Formats: sequence, structure tokens, C-alpha cells
Amino acid sequence: MNIVMKRISQLLSLVLVLSLLFSQTAQAQEKKRWSPQAKGTVIGLGAGALTGAVINKRNRVVGGAVGGVVGGAAGYAIGKHKDNKNKEAARIAAANRAAAERVAAANRRAELARQEAARAKSGTSAPASAASLAAAQPAGLYATKGSAMPQTASAAFLPNTSYGDRSTPYSTSEYRRKSW
Repeated sequence: MNIVMKRISQLLSLVLVLSLLFSQTAQAQEKKRWSPQAKGTVIGLGAGALTGAVINKRNRVVGGAVGGVVGGAAGYAIGKHKDNKNKEAARIAAANRAAAERVAAANRRAELARQEAARAKSGTSAPASAASLAAAQPAGLYATKGSAMPQTASAAFLPNTSYGDRSTPYSTSEYRRKSW
């Protein structure tokens, strides 16, 4: 009877600790999320400790400790691998967004150049407004006053006004290299 009461008290203590660990409390600050490494470590530690205690029947404490260490290390490694995959996916998504932004800005500039050419052909000499020229410039890392690239980089490149027109040279590049 004494052993049964001891097991029940241990089980209730475990339930209390787990409920305190995983309960959500109201906080003024935003709660930080667990990293994949931390999640993997905790899950691996618990699973390893349980498995180690079940496997080592002679000394369950030692089996649980060894299993917990091994499971925690394996869980951390799995979580780290997942975190690296998430970071790589985020890097690729950011690069794709930047490329799409550059293409959209180049298309806006090409459309403005076509409009200017159409105005020049029709005899209307009204230049493009400053607002439309500013809208054609890409907003991002290289956006500076009136230039889509930093001044040192723009010294080596010319804007390609015929970007996208397959009948002209450099139709696939936003900038043309200077020939000198």
C-alpha cells in the first residue's frame, strides 16, 4: 500500500510540474517563442529519459539520465538542422522578393522610357514628372538620391533605357557596362 501511495504522489508531482511548465500566464510583454533547438532538446530529453528508464531495469535512474542526455543531444541536432533549413528558406524568399522588386522597378523605368519615346514621336515635349521618375527608382538597399545604385557603383554602369526590348543589346540587364 505504501508503494502505491508513493507512486501516486510521484505521478501527481510530475503532472503538477508539467502543468506549471506548459501553462500560459498573462504577461505585459510578448512571450518569446521557443527555438527549434530548444524544442528538439526538450522533446529528445523527455523521450530519451523515458526510453532509458524503461530499457535499464536494474537502475532506472541511471538509464533515464543516460537516455535523457543522448535524447537531448539528438533532439538538439535535429532542431538545429530544422532551424538551418528555415533560415535558408527565409534567405531564398528574401532574395526572390528583392529580384521581383528590381524587375518591377526596371519595368516601371522601361514603361516611362516608352512613354517618353511616344511623346517625342508625337511632338509633345512634356517631360515625365518628377514623381513618376522617383516611382521608377527601386526602393531598397541601393536607393539613393535620384539613383538606383550607389554613386561608386553607378560610375561603372549606365541605366539601360531599353531593358526588356529584345531587339536591342543588353535587353536582359537593367544596367549597361561602360565601354571605357
